[in-house]
Amino acid sequence: MPTPEKKIRYAVVAGGQISQQAFMPGIKQTDNSELAALVTGDPVKADKLAGQYAIKSWSYEQYDELLKSGDIDAVYVATPNFLHTPFAVAALEAGIHVLLEKPMASSVEEAEQILAAQKKTGAKLMIAYRLHHEPGNVELFTRARAGDFGDLRSFTSVFAQNVAEENSRGHNDYWCGPVPDMGTYPLNAVRNLFGAEPIAVHAVGTKTKDRGFNFDDTVAVTLLFPEERTAQFTVSYATASAENFSVVGTKATIEASPCFMFGPSVGIAYKEITDEGEKEHAFEPVEQFGNETQYFSDCILNDREPEADGEEGLMDMRVLAAVETSLRTGETVSLPPASRSRHVAADQALKLKPAKQPAEDEMINIIPQSK
Repeated sequence: MPTPEKKIRYAVVAGGQISQQAFMPGIKQTDNSELAALVTGDPVKADKLAGQYAIKSWSYEQYDELLKSGDIDAVYVATPNFLHTPFAVAALEAGIHVLLEKPMASSVEEAEQILAAQKKTGAKLMIAYRLHHEPGNVELFTRARAGDFGDLRSFTSVFAQNVAEENSRGHNDYWCGPVPDMGTYPLNAVRNLFGAEPIAVHAVGTKTKDRGFNFDDTVAVTLLFPEERTAQFTVSYATASAENFSVVGTKATIEASPCFMFGPSVGIAYKEITDEGEKEHAFEPVEQFGNETQYFSDCILNDREPEADGEEGLMDMRVLAAVETSLRTGETVSLPPASRSRHVAADQALKLKPAKQPAEDEMINIIPQSK
């Protein structure tokens, strides 16, 4: 275990687009974390990408050896969603801390396996909700919970992009499709704005005729929350890019855009509309991946439990699984009442300077996500 004077050494598990574009550049902006290893099955990445960052590469077959090597303290797991569980469980059972990309897994049962592994050894687990450390979103969450906008009654959102079918997201069924991949953002936002968990879920999906996805590429979801509050969001892999949400309370209406994405030029913004007029709230771009890594490493170094823990991931997972069921059956799915024991706190907002991100054509051996 490193001392507080040392940096947490991370291995990146999978060298795909999110790792190359965001996590690996972003970790350089922290002062308590460093890149130490890459786990990949691609010999080109093992050579060129590991060489670019001057780190050692390990094959997937060598993963258990890496976990026992003493060379790392934590892993960042960024495999396709259906491969999260074996890599997260193996690391946690080896006493290695895990920063796990969202969604947490590809079923509630798998998420529970990951939680059980974490509880078994006490290694720390954080789900990579980067917006829990972005100042604009943190301000919205904390102000909503403080009652600044009154009693929140409804939420609506659209999050969409044009995704290439050839990318891993484009052909690996529901759990790599738009609802778990993109729907997690409005879902997590409304759960944190309302400070509550949904009790019923209904979804409708469509498939674009000239696209080759093996899942519904556009999905509309309706959620019912306690106290007669409602939320709706639409996600798509087959449209022009869009990202926004609005939330209506008894004192104010909030319109947020941009609200979910990241990048050196992406500053989150929202408009607050009341009877007295409109007020714009704009935030400078920050290093979102560096922020979450800085926070998680601080939790490790100071033996604190991260806010976006496995319970937070599981709360989203149960809704994503209910959406899958609703799409299959056409029925509204009821969820048992649940509550979250942790909430996003104001001091989680960090302001690391954005890292320069490589363009898609500058990354090594990837199938670009964008069509």
